[in-house]
Parts: sequence; structure tokens; C-alpha cells
Amino acid sequence: MYMNEYQFIKDQDAELYATLVGEEERERTGVELIPSENYVSKAVREANGSVFTNKYSEGYPGKRYYGGQKYTDQMETIAIERAKKLFNAGFANVQPLGGAAANVAMYFALMESGDTVLGMDLSHGGHLTHGHPTTAINKVFNFVRYKMKDVDTGEIDYEELRRVALEHKPKIILAGFSAYSRELDYAKFVEIAKEVGAYTVADVAHIAGLIAGGVVKNPFDYGFDVMTTTTHKTLRGPRGGMILVRESEDLAKRINKAVFPGMQGGPHMHSIAGKAVAFGEALHPSFKIYAAQILKNAKAMEVVFKKEGVRLLCGGTENHLLLADVFGSLGITGQEAETVLDEVGITLNKNMIADETRTAMDPSGIRFGTPAMTTRGMKEGEATKLAEIMIATMRAKDDVVKKAALKAEVVALCEAFPVPERFV
Repeated sequence: MYMNEYQFIKDQDAELYATLVGEEERERTGVELIPSENYVSKAVREANGSVFTNKYSEGYPGKRYYGGQKYTDQMETIAIERAKKLFNAGFANVQPLGGAAANVAMYFALMESGDTVLGMDLSHGGHLTHGHPTTAINKVFNFVRYKMKDVDTGEIDYEELRRVALEHKPKIILAGFSAYSRELDYAKFVEIAKEVGAYTVADVAHIAGLIAGGVVKNPFDYGFDVMTTTTHKTLRGPRGGMILVRESEDLAKRINKAVFPGMQGGPHMHSIAGKAVAFGEALHPSFKIYAAQILKNAKAMEVVFKKEGVRLLCGGTENHLLLADVFGSLGITGQEAETVLDEVGITLNKNMIADETRTAMDPSGIRFGTPAMTTRGMKEGEATKLAEIMIATMRAKDDVVKKAALKAEVVALCEAFPVPERFV
């Protein structure tokens, strides 16, 4: 995959070089099914490791606090304009260092200390940055939560959401998730937000690439005020974050101030360069085909899990990920499943399920998805095969001979579908 890129490290730092070789081999011979992971193109890697890593660029294009900004201004402007076009946004801030940083900056831009956010409960698919008690942001703002009405269909309890909104009068109603496999009814969020005078924010970190590819709904089409996102995952860019504003210039100015100087210093210009490249790739017609295939592959895996009697939260998927109750269905914990699947070359993550009775470090569920495998060119046939291998592996968790045979199948599949270096 990448070995020719590391000659200077090889000559200079053998200890670190060994970790690069090991990770390359792991990625080459195994399948990434963590829904928040993907492979980036050689072009994105080149930008991410470019001379822009040398440059300090506090401020924004045309308004910097250092000299020598001719090319950084041009590059960041390219990233901004491409992001706006991808998501039909009026404004974009491409400087957040990650999705969590984007969410925190957004909170400070839209609220005062003590104000309330209404977001999805972590145990029902939300994210830590949506106000989990363990996070620092929970000490600054007040977070209240909504859940699914039925965990086996994934239906959000919009009546309860409205009741909580009327009771608590949140400043922000937050739509978004990290482990939820259905589409949200964005129109209902907007309707409720208007009733209580709240901003609508969509955290689309997981589905940004699917929105850009036109295969799931764009919250801006339903009147949402703001979207936050990561730039990796389904968007297939470098690790980083972004905040988009539908049309309000006032909100855009407040968000810019919250990011810098409010939360961050100098932006990582090399990462922004990588974002610009990835946004350009996402604007290419081939990206729509890629996004559509992600959904097809997820559906193919859903069919196998249902056929084998494995309970899927939300009853299946309408996006790139699935959440399976493997403890209830197969008698294997999420931690055990993660470990044994790693042994055969399939990487995913243990995950709590709704109304979990086990611990976060050894939960009942696993979360997996199709963005990375789809990048390798795998389609429904390969998705079906991988799902079958996953279930066979979990059922044979203590069978060393069986696991060796399953690992050989995974390696053969990976050899048939190497990670591409060019996407357009």
C-alpha cells in the first residue's frame, strides 16, 4: 500500500518504522468495518503530509495574524468553497480539528453558559459530545435527551421529544448520532424547534459522505440552521472537523469567532489541504456511485444477519452502519466478538445497545459498517460473504482450526480487493 512513502523514516527511525510496517500489513490483509473509519486516497495523503504542515495561519483567509499567507489563503478558500458546494451551505468553517472540537465550538457560538441542548441519548445511538455526563462540556451547558420509541424499529419518540422541548425550552435541538441506523425526520425537528424558539443543529459526522453523495437526506433541505461533521468516515478525507451554516451570516460570524480565537489557535493547514482534496473527490460523479454502493453493501449484510437470527437494533439499516445484539443472539459479548473477529482480520468495535444491561467495556453489541470495504471496490457479494464469515467466526470463537480457515478467506478477499490509491 504505502511502503515507498516511508524511506526517510526507515533510514532515521527504525523503531517507528516497524509500527508503520505493521499497520500497513494489518490494513492490507484485513477488512475495516468500523463505521467511522475509511481509507483515503494517495492525493489526500500527499496533501496531509505536505509543506503546509510548516505554516502557522491563525485567523481566516485575508485576515491572518502572520505573514506569508498567499497560498494558505488560496488553499483554505478552495476547501471552503468546495464544502459549501457539497452540502448546499451558505458558509463553511473548515478549521475544527475534529468532530468533537466542531461540536464544542458550535455550542459556544450558539449558547451562553447554562443554556440547554436537547440531543439523542448516548445509549440510544447519540454521541459523547451530545452531553454525556462524563464530558467536560456537560459542566458548562445543560443537556436533556430524547430516545427511540421502539428500539427494534428505530422510531424516534417525537412526541416525547416535543414534550421535553416544551418543558426545558432548549436553545439547541440536536439531531445526529454515532450508532443509529435509520434516517431522521428532519422536518419534525424543525417544526418542534420553531415551536420553542431553538436552533436546529445536525451532527452528520457519520453520514456526511452519504449526504454529499445524494443518497440520504440533507438537513439543510428541511431548514436546519447548522451542521457539524467530521471529514473522515463516509466523506473519505483526513481526520478533522467542519461546521456548516445554511444561510445566516450572523451565525457564521459567531461560529468563526468560537473556533478561532475561542477554542483553537493556529489551524492545521496540512489537514485543511487534505480536506480540500477530499472535497474535490466528493464532487466527482464517481462519488455518488460510491455512496450508493455503501448503502447496498450495508443492506446485503443486514440480510445475512437477519437470516441467521441475529437481532439488529432499529430492525436493520438505512445508512452505512449496523448495530447487532450479539450477546442476546449468539451468546458472545461485544468485547469477545471484537477480539475474535480481530483474530480473523475483521475490525469492528464493541458497542452498547439501547437499554444496555452490560458495561461499556464489555457490552452486548457490536457496531460495523461498509464505508471502507466499499472503498476497496467490494460489492453486495463480498458484503454477504463478510457477514457470513463474521457470524461463523463468532459461533466458532474457541475453534482455532476453524478461525484459521476463516482468516484465510478474509486474506484472500483482501488480496482480490486491494486498497486503491486513486479515487477519481
